[in-house]
Amino acid sequence: MQVTVIGSGYVGTTLAACLADLGHDVTNVDIDEEIVAAIESGVAPIHEAGLDELVAEHGGERLRATTDYDVATRANVVFIALPTPTDAEGRIDTSIITAGAEQLGAALAESEERPLVVVKSTVVPGTTENELIPALERGSGSTVGEAFDVAVNPEFLREGTAVSDFLHPDKVVFGAQHARAYETLNELYAPLFERTDTAVVRTGIREAEMIKYANNAFLASKISLINELGNICKEFGVDAYEVADAIGLDDRIGPQFLRSGVGWGGSCFPKDVAALIAAARDAGYDPELLDAVVGVNDRQPERLLSILDDHVDVNGERVAVLGLAFKSGTDDIRSSRAIPTIEGLLERGATVVGYDPVATENMRAEFPDIEYASSAADALSGATAAVVVTDWDEFAALDEEFDAMARPVVVDGRRIVEPRAGIEYEGLTW
Repeated sequence: MQVTVIGSGYVGTTLAACLADLGHDVTNVDIDEEIVAAIESGVAPIHEAGLDELVAEHGGERLRATTDYDVATRANVVFIALPTPTDAEGRIDTSIITAGAEQLGAALAESEERPLVVVKSTVVPGTTENELIPALERGSGSTVGEAFDVAVNPEFLREGTAVSDFLHPDKVVFGAQHARAYETLNELYAPLFERTDTAVVRTGIREAEMIKYANNAFLASKISLINELGNICKEFGVDAYEVADAIGLDDRIGPQFLRSGVGWGGSCFPKDVAALIAAARDAGYDPELLDAVVGVNDRQPERLLSILDDHVDVNGERVAVLGLAFKSGTDDIRSSRAIPTIEGLLERGATVVGYDPVATENMRAEFPDIEYASSAADALSGATAAVVVTDWDEFAALDEEFDAMARPVVVDGRRIVEPRAGIEYEGLTW
């Protein structure tokens, strides 16, 4: 099939590359000419495991890129994968996606096809019907069902494993109003369904919008709950990980997302939980539990630092921050727990040195005045203390590097470092 993907950010680029790998002819549309040039030359514009290989294999052939919306006139399916940032109160800003939908509508006015427009961006229930369809209709001068069809197909991609998540999904959700839209989506995803046995959920547009938010809110809640339980365990001198291993054997709970630590971040959980809270309040419901989920998460970095305070006064001391990305496997620092950790250390008068395998340059834009090391060993050398914020595998292999510290105080927010004699080691929740 001929596919156009509007937007070549994290979701759009991964989607386009994976669809090309399934055998479709895909064109990314983006306003950034450097991103377009990179994709055309077979270079992935973002860091994501497995994406470099797909873009290198298909870039310039089955995977193309352009700044011109008119390419959509030749498409059978057009995905909208544009950003929906949140404001200070958590409400999503639909101005970018609405403007993109209207511009897409104008291009589709010249189309001889009756393409399916698929909303891939995360939007609160009602957005597609109340804002995006009207924008498409304004741009095209036609009505939905006449010049184009509309569906919602939310993404469930985790940074660091996005390619694998797309190619081996737990579920694929199709939200639509008409049989023709479901049929088109089935045809599009048929090569994927032939490769893997996955659940397909066919539902309404608003239900599909909500499923994405419910999914992320539930997972964020599970992490905050295990962190709360971990905090309680620590007060009783209980190993939170042994407790988690036991409760994870209950099939009603399951073992995933039971590693207590310094909290969640990234591009999805903070944004989506905040947006759901704001949307619920606007609709007249006060989501107290989700407020508590956010509150627990926000407090974890300060708990990490309070444990550090029990071991050493960091004023004027060199402190290594190991891990800057919000999770391992990505260079994304959005809502990384390293940000409030660094802020707290600077407020305490510490001299901060940060290290991350891939996220250093992104964090440098956030904190240009702190020191950045080229390795974990360099960060630890001469440091009075170290805090572990991201669970990169290489941190699990650290050993004699701690001997180069001025004082080997290690507060581990991810239970990745192996405690041993000669290290003043303490975990966040154990």
